[in-house]
Amino acid sequence: MTNRREFLKAVAAGAVAARYAPEIWIRADTTPDPWREVPQILARIKAPVFPSRTFDVTKFGAVGDNVKDNTDAIHDAITACSKAGGGRVVVPAGQFLTGAIELKSRVDLHLDARATVRFTRDQSKYPTVFTRWEGMELMNFSPFIYAFEQRDVAITGSGTIDGNCDCTHWWPWKGRTNCGWKAGDPEQDSDRNNLLAMVERGVPVSERVFGPGHYLRPQFIQPYRCENVLIEGVRLLNAPMWQVHPVLCTNVTIKDLYVQVSSLGPNTDGCDPESCRDVLITNCYFDTGDDCIAIKAGRNADGRRLHTPSENIVIQKCRMKNGHGGITIGSEISGGVRNVFAEDCKLDSPELDFAVRLKNNAMRGGLLENIFVRNLEVGQVAKAAVTIDFYYEEGEQGKFTPVVRNVVIKNMKMRKAEYALYLRGFKTAPIRDVAILDCDFGGVAKPNLLENADGVTLRNVRINGKLENR
Repeated sequence: MTNRREFLKAVAAGAVAARYAPEIWIRADTTPDPWREVPQILARIKAPVFPSRTFDVTKFGAVGDNVKDNTDAIHDAITACSKAGGGRVVVPAGQFLTGAIELKSRVDLHLDARATVRFTRDQSKYPTVFTRWEGMELMNFSPFIYAFEQRDVAITGSGTIDGNCDCTHWWPWKGRTNCGWKAGDPEQDSDRNNLLAMVERGVPVSERVFGPGHYLRPQFIQPYRCENVLIEGVRLLNAPMWQVHPVLCTNVTIKDLYVQVSSLGPNTDGCDPESCRDVLITNCYFDTGDDCIAIKAGRNADGRRLHTPSENIVIQKCRMKNGHGGITIGSEISGGVRNVFAEDCKLDSPELDFAVRLKNNAMRGGLLENIFVRNLEVGQVAKAAVTIDFYYEEGEQGKFTPVVRNVVIKNMKMRKAEYALYLRGFKTAPIRDVAILDCDFGGVAKPNLLENADGVTLRNVRINGKLENR
C-alpha cells in the first residue's frame, strides 16, 4: 500500500487492523494514537500483594555455607507459607545451595541483598515436570525455579540467583565447541529432533517424556499457566538456557532485574514471555548469550494447537548490552503476537546483532501485528538497527504463511551498524505496513535491504546524515 486510500481500503477489507494503523496515517480526527492504549494495559498489570507473614528458610534447616543441600529446607518453608495462607519466604545472607524450587500460590520468595541462591549440578535434584522447551510442551527437567497453575507468586529482593552453569555443566549439551562440547560428548540434537517429530505427529504431551537420560536443558525461571506474577530486583547469573520464561501467564511484572551470562552461554535469552497477556518489563539490564528480550508464542504445530498469542506487552527503560537481538519477536511465534509497545530503552554493544528484531518462517507461520517502538538510543549494533526476516532458520521450507504488519519505529537514534533496515519477506507473503519515523541512523556501512516489503514508509529519516524519505 503506497497511499492512504489504499490503506483505508485494506482496513475495510480486514487486511489491516484499523485500530493500530501505522502512525504515518494517524490523524486526530480519524485513528487514535495507539500509545493511548498503554495506560489501560498498565492499569490492568498489578503486582500481587502478600500477607505479612515471614518464613525464614534457616528456621527450616537451611544453611548458607555453599555446601549443604537446602532443597528440602526451602521446599518445607514454601509449603508452610502456602498452607498458612501465604506470605514471604526469606533467604537471608549466605550462599544457599539447592535443587529445583517450586513456588506455590501467595508465596513471595525474597532474597536478602547478601543472599545467593546457587543451583546444584546434581541433575537428580531437578524432577521431571510439565514444561515447554523452545516453544514445545513436554515432560522434562524442572526449570530451576518453577510454578505451575498458581496465583500470586513472586521472586523479589536484591540478592543473587546463580544458575551455576558454564562450559563444563549444562551448556555443553548445546553441542557447540565454544560452549564446552567436544566430539563424543552428549548433546541435544537427537532429543530435539525427536521432540519436533512428536509435536508434528500430535503425540500427547504426557508421552513426550525427556528429563534424565536426555539432553534438553531446563529453563532458569518459569511460571507456567500462572496469574499475577512478579519478578523484581534480583540478579540472575549463569543460566542453563532461557532465563525469565513466563508461559501462558496473565498479569506479569518483570522489573529492576540485572541479568548477565557469558556470551558463551547458548540460548540464554534474558526474558521470553511466551503466549502471555498483560506483561510489563521495565528497568532491567540484559547482558546475554542470545536475545535480550524475545517475545514468543509456541513453535510450529504446538503453537497452532494452543493458539494463544502473546499480547499487550509493554517494555520500558531497559538497557541491553551483548546478545543476538535487543527487542525481539520470534522465532517461536506460531500462536502470534500483537500489541507490543517498547520505549525509552538503551542498547549498545558490538556484540549485539540487532536492536529491533522480528524473525519468522514458513514452518512457524503466525500473525505479528501492532508493534510500536519509540525513543530508542542505540550506540552500536553489529548487523542492523531494525530487521524483519522471514528466512530465519527454515525460511520458505513450510506450508504456513508468516505475517508481519503494522510496525512503527519512531525516534530511534543509532551511531553504528552494518544496515539501518534489513527487511526480507516472501514474494508470496510480503512484509506489510512498516513506518520508520523521525529516526537518525549513523555509521551505516551498507544500503537498506528491503526485499518483498510492501508499504514501507520513511518520514524524516536520516541515514549517515542524508534524508531518506519515501
